[in-house]
Amino acid sequence: MTVSRRGRCAVLLLAALSAVPALGADAPPPVDPAVLAKIRDAALGSDWAWQRLEDLTDKIGPRLSGSPQAEAAVTQVAAALKGAGLEVSLQPAKVPHWVRGEERAELVDYPGRPEGLKQRLVLTTLGGSVATPRDGLTAPVLVVHDFDDLKAHAAEARGRIVLFDKAFDQHLADNGQAMTAYSQAVEYRVAGPSAAARVGAVAALIRTVGGADFRLPHTGTLRYEADAPQIPAAALAAEDAMWVGRLAAQGPVRMHLTLTPQTLPDADSHNVLADLPGRDKPEEVVLVSGHLDSWDLAQGAIDDGAGVTAAMGAVQVLKSLGLQARRTIRVVAWMNEENGSGGAQAYFEANKGRLAQHAAVIESDSGAGTPLGVVASMASESREALRPVLDALRPIGATALRHDDGEVGEDIAPLQEAGVPGFAPLVDTRRYFWYHHSPADTLDKVDPQDFRRQVAVMAVLAYYLAESPQALPRVVRKTP
Repeated sequence: MTVSRRGRCAVLLLAALSAVPALGADAPPPVDPAVLAKIRDAALGSDWAWQRLEDLTDKIGPRLSGSPQAEAAVTQVAAALKGAGLEVSLQPAKVPHWVRGEERAELVDYPGRPEGLKQRLVLTTLGGSVATPRDGLTAPVLVVHDFDDLKAHAAEARGRIVLFDKAFDQHLADNGQAMTAYSQAVEYRVAGPSAAARVGAVAALIRTVGGADFRLPHTGTLRYEADAPQIPAAALAAEDAMWVGRLAAQGPVRMHLTLTPQTLPDADSHNVLADLPGRDKPEEVVLVSGHLDSWDLAQGAIDDGAGVTAAMGAVQVLKSLGLQARRTIRVVAWMNEENGSGGAQAYFEANKGRLAQHAAVIESDSGAGTPLGVVASMASESREALRPVLDALRPIGATALRHDDGEVGEDIAPLQEAGVPGFAPLVDTRRYFWYHHSPADTLDKVDPQDFRRQVAVMAVLAYYLAESPQALPRVVRKTP
C-alpha cells in the first residue's frame, strides 16, 4: 500500500446491511442467489489461492520493483494463472529501481554517556532516499513533534539531523479508524524530509509509521519536493525515537548516520493480466486485482501478497465452477504500486480508448484481516444494487457496506477518476499497521480462514458485477 490515496480526504459512511435500501419486493434478483452461494462455498473450500500465496511469499519473498524477485513473481503468477485455464498476457511497464544498501545509526554523544560508549539504533531507510556520504555523517539531533514545532525551531535546524517524533495513533486504529491514523502519521514520512531540508537539516528521521511495540522499523516512500535539497531519510523504530527524545530533553545528542541506497535507471517490468472471457459482452470488463510488488524488508504477505493472490483465487474459483459471466472478468497483478504506480499508469495508457468498456474495478490492498463487507465508490443511488452480494456473504459475516467518495485502491485510482465504479473488500485493519512495510510482514500474519473469506468476497462481488444485466452507472467525481 502506498500513501497517496490514504491521504486523500474522503467522506466515509459505514452502514450495516439493514441500512442498505431494499430492492423492490417484486423485483427478481439480477443474479441467481443460488449461484452466488455456490461461488462463496467453493471459495471457502479451496486452497488454490492459499497455495499461490505460499509460493509467492515463501519461495520468492520481497518483491520491490526492479528487483530479480519482482521479475520472478511476474513469471510465477503468469504461469499459475495460465495453469488455471485463463487467457494470460504480460503488459510492459517502466518501474523505478531503488536499492536499499547499508543502514546504520549510532548515538555517539548524549547527556551522561560513559566515556567511549556508543549505542546503536534500529532504523530503516525510507524508499527513494538519497545516500549519506559513504562513511556516514555525524551531526547533532533536533527532536520536533510536528511541522509546527519544526517551524518554531527552524533557527536551530541548520546542520542537524531532524527527528519527527510523531506517534501512530493505535487507539484510533483500535476503534476502527486505522486508515485515519495512518494518514495522520504518514505525512511526516512523505513530506518530512523536504520540510527538514528547507530549514537546513542534513538528514531527516521519522518515528516509524506503525502501531506495534515490537521495535520494528517501517519503510515506505518519501517525496522530495523541487524547492528543497534532497537529504538522506530513514524511519526509527518507535521505541528508539522515544529514547532519543528522552535523551534530547536532558541535553545535546549527537548521532552518526550511514545510509547507502542507490537509485538505478528505471527497469522494464510487467503487469500480469488474465481474462475469463464474457459470454454476451466480452468487450466489457470487470477488473479484480491486487499488487504484485512489495517492499524489500520481508515477504510482503499482507501488503499485498494476500490481495493479489485473493484476486487470482477469485477468478480461479469461477473458472473451476465452469461459470462464464456476461462480461469479461480480468485479473490484474499490478507491478510497482509501492513506489511509483508504474503498472497502473501503463494499464491506463493502454486502455484510454476503452475506459467506457470497464464496468467496474476491484482492488484488494488493505491486508488480510477478517472480511467485514464491501467498500464501494459508486453512485449513491445504486447502493441498493449490492444487496444480493451482501446477502450471499451473510454466512461469513461480511454484511457491511461502506460508501467511499474517493478512490478505494491506488492502482485502480486512474480508472475511478475516469468514472468507473470502484470496490474493495472491507477488512478489519486494527492490526494491519503493526506489520505493514516492516520486517514482520510474513506469511504467518495471514489467517488461512480469513484469507479464504476474502477470496469469497472478491469472487462473489466480481461475478455479480460481471453477470448483472445492467452495468452500474458511471460515477461523477467531486472536485477536491
